[in-house]
Amino acid sequence: MQSSSSSSSSVLFLLLSSFSLALACNKALCASDVSKCLIQELCQCQPSDGNCSCCKECLMCLGSLWEECCDCVGMCNPKNLSDTPATAKSTVEELQRPIPSLFRALTDGDAPINMMVVSFPVSEELSYHQNLVSFLETMEDAHHNVSLPGNSIHASYDTQDKLCTVVYFDDCVSIRQCKQYCESMGGSKYRWFHNACCECIGPECLDYGSKAVKCMNCQY
Repeated sequence: MQSSSSSSSSVLFLLLSSFSLALACNKALCASDVSKCLIQELCQCQPSDGNCSCCKECLMCLGSLWEECCDCVGMCNPKNLSDTPATAKSTVEELQRPIPSLFRALTDGDAPINMMVVSFPVSEELSYHQNLVSFLETMEDAHHNVSLPGNSIHASYDTQDKLCTVVYFDDCVSIRQCKQYCESMGGSKYRWFHNACCECIGPECLDYGSKAVKCMNCQY
């Protein structure tokens, strides 16, 4: 029994050692899920050698983290560290059943532990959208088949003195955890930065909150 346990520990050590050698791998985001898939031996084949027999199983195991973590298991080309930093990229989504009163109650006063509450003018939140529309209008003048994103809500909504409130979680989380946490807070939307920083977006926000990464323990 002892030798079997020792053997399993050795295998796990070797797997995690090879995982740590992937220099471009986002360990803060990927470590837990990649370790799980390696332990289950779902990502053991080598596509670089023409063996992709486990690729589908590995993709299903990593799920929504595939794009960010496939290089950690040698399933895709390592990311170029000189590419656009992960903090400049994010995934956003609207939540189906927001509870505005719950979100306001949780963000009123002192911030809950392990979170940071940030409020800023809605006009600041919309500045990027307005710049985008302006750019596309210029494009439309030159190419009449360019369609513009809808902005009727933004045009009719009085942004004066309105504040957009968002919540950042201090620690790095997966995109699934980010969505779950924001749903549990009654948030309207969430923004998950590709460095694993999570931002929950409140009901007063008209776009997708702030594009600044402010997770205390998840900055890079």
